[in-house]
This record gives sequence, structure tokens and C-alpha cells, in this order.
Amino acid sequence: MSKSSDLYDRGLKVMPGGCSRNTILRKPHPLYVERGEGAYVTDVEGVQRVDFANNMCSLVHGHAHPEITAAVSEQLAKGTAFTIGTEAEIIYAEHIVSRSDSFAKMRFVNSGTEAVMSCLKAARAFTGRTKIAKAEGAYHGLYDYAEVSQTSKPGNWGDQENPKSIPVAYGTPQAALDDVVIIPFNDPELAIKILEENADDLACVLLDVLPHRIGLIPAHDNFVRAIFDWTRKNDSLLIFDEVITYRMNYGGAQEWYDGVNPDLTALGKMIGGGFPVGALAGRADVMDVMDPLAEKVLFPHSGTFSANPITMTAGRVAMELFDEEAVLKINKLAEYARNSISEAINLADVPACVSGAGSMFRIHMKEVEPVSYRDGYVTPRESALTKTLLNHLFDDGIMMINTCSGVLSTVMTEREIDRLAEAVLGGLKKMKNQF
Repeated sequence: MSKSSDLYDRGLKVMPGGCSRNTILRKPHPLYVERGEGAYVTDVEGVQRVDFANNMCSLVHGHAHPEITAAVSEQLAKGTAFTIGTEAEIIYAEHIVSRSDSFAKMRFVNSGTEAVMSCLKAARAFTGRTKIAKAEGAYHGLYDYAEVSQTSKPGNWGDQENPKSIPVAYGTPQAALDDVVIIPFNDPELAIKILEENADDLACVLLDVLPHRIGLIPAHDNFVRAIFDWTRKNDSLLIFDEVITYRMNYGGAQEWYDGVNPDLTALGKMIGGGFPVGALAGRADVMDVMDPLAEKVLFPHSGTFSANPITMTAGRVAMELFDEEAVLKINKLAEYARNSISEAINLADVPACVSGAGSMFRIHMKEVEPVSYRDGYVTPRESALTKTLLNHLFDDGIMMINTCSGVLSTVMTEREIDRLAEAVLGGLKKMKNQF
């Protein structure tokens, strides 16, 4: 018995599975946090771990950053949410719009899921079309249309030339599945062929250019450019999901692709400074489908806690701290991390590899780095190996995302990376006879 097991027993009585987010679960029970500070988290049992999960990529400056904490504390004393506007929203919107060439206007919402959902609804309102296209395996939140085929597998995903729209949740309406066109990731020829077959009906193509669920595999330049060009020719919109990837550069992962400006971008996670947040930004004429002052409002849009001054304050301070120098520094450190992990894999002499870009990485139980969802599909054997490594790392004081992915915060140094690489090497050596 422990404090954590007692807490879990209480949770089971009042919540399905004992929690509100499945990602905290582990056997025989979750652990519970006592406090977080900088790059470290201490649980209620008093054990401290290096945090490479950073609340699923949302904490770019680690835990309890003093400047964010001070700014939020000051705002708390003034109030947390109002039915009238705040200057905090305008100041923060000005900052976000200034960071990316493709941003002319923006609106805040409360989660990445809501941001993607709003982008898709805006695209439909602007184009008058109903269908969307997305890459097979990509995660874009809980919206019925956005989540299609994120968990497809060999038994149901269909031919490579014609991937099937597979539901995630039971009860997903067939009409939703029919309105989602699935394209293969990083295969421009097949993707364009499928888009052409649905050209008259597609409101948009939704892309994450470093999709976590697909394997943290960067989208190839020719793939992104082919889709961008296709949307220009067919009066469709290109939407980038940068809920996770906006940390890749000062103006997001879209900076990787010269001359490719998405019409809309969904944002979230780190732009909240540790608080719930989402946002959508893009072309003025597309964003104006939400303009309540228009003669005909095509997409009425609101939210009780959208742009609340706590999130606006925390987010603004976090993003001002995440300047170009900070971006370069964290990306350089992540390159050191990927190289260090690769070296550990080589020393352990096991068939594994590491992928990623910017300030993120993922360890695969595959000898060759994948380039697509089907390429990177995690087999039951690979899943078992991944869980074993994650348990080794956790016991060795390292917190990771449950896909064996990691994300850095600006408060980390080579000390934390060296500790990670040492733990990876130790874990893989113990596992060698299981490969």
C-alpha cells in the first residue's frame, strides 16, 4: 500500500478508470504528483524524476517557471474570467500574429481539439464544401472528423492506394466517416491521386508536419509542397495542426517549408504557459467567417473561458520567453539528445532507432527509422518492448510520453540529457535478449 494506491482506489469510485485522462494510467496504479519544479517532478512518495513528458509537450519552460508564476499570481488577484473583454487578450493576440507570416488574424479557444475543430468548421464555412482530408494515423484531437483512422491497423486499413476511413470511438456516425478522405503520409503521388478523386468536395487538407502518433516523422518537403500546390489549384484550404509543433521554430514548423503558407493553423499546448488553451490563426478572409459584425455570419463562434486573462497572461509570458535565441538553444540540445540516444542504441547493439526534429524525439523498436504510418506501425512485439523500456526509464528516474517520446524544456541542460542517455543504455542492455 502507498499514498498513490490509496488515491487510485478513491479515484476508481468516482471516475471511469479512476481518472480523467488515460495517459496517467500505469500498472498496478498511477503515481500522483506532489510538486514540479524546473525539469523535475516529485511524486507523493517523495521520488523525483526528470520530466521529458512536460505534460504532453505543453510545458516549454518546465514546471513553475518564476516569471510565469509571478505574472499569473498578479492577475489572479484581479480576477480570472469576465463577460467583458480584457486587454490581455489583445496584447497576446498581437504577439502571436507577429510570429508567423501566415497569421493575419486569430482567435483563442480552450484546447487543441477545439482549435482543430474550429479550423475545420471555418474551412467548411469558407468553401461551402463538407469533406476534409487528413493523413493516415495522424492524431488531431477528439473531434469525430479529426480522429478518423488515427488507430487504423493492418486488419482494417485497406489498400495503400485507397486507405479506409476507420472510426476510433464506437458509435462514430457513418456520415462522419464518409466525409473524411484518408491520404498516405509522405507519399505525394498517391496522396494527390486520392485528393483528385475528391476534388469537388474537399473543404481542406489537414496536416501535422511532425505527427506524434505516426512516429515523430518529419513530413517530406515534396509531400507538403505537392499538397499545398494542389489546394491552390482546387480552391481548397491547407490547415496545419501545430498544436505540438509550434515549438519547432519561432514561427512554428511551417518555417521549414519556404513558400508554403497554410491558410489556417491550429495552436495549443505550449502557448498556454501551463494552462488550458487553443487558438486558430490564418488568412484574414478565412478567419472572417467568424466575424460577428459581418452582414451574414458564416460560423458563429464563442466560448465561456476562451481568452480568459489567466491563460492569456501565462501564455504571453511563456511565448515572450520563447524567443529566437531560446528556440535555437532548445533545438540544439534536442539534437544532442537524439545523437546521445542513437549512441546508446549502438552501444547496446539492439535493433532500435530514434526519430524526431526540433525539440522532440521518439525511440522506435525498429532498426530503420520509418517514413510513414504503415512503415512505423507498432507491432504487438514492439509495443511490449516499448513498455519494458518505459518501465526501466521510469524506475531509473526518467518520465517519458507513453509512446517512448520525449520533449525538452528550456530549463534542461546536457546534465539531464546525459542522465537520459545513460538510462536508455542501461535499459536496452537489460532488454537485449528480448529483441
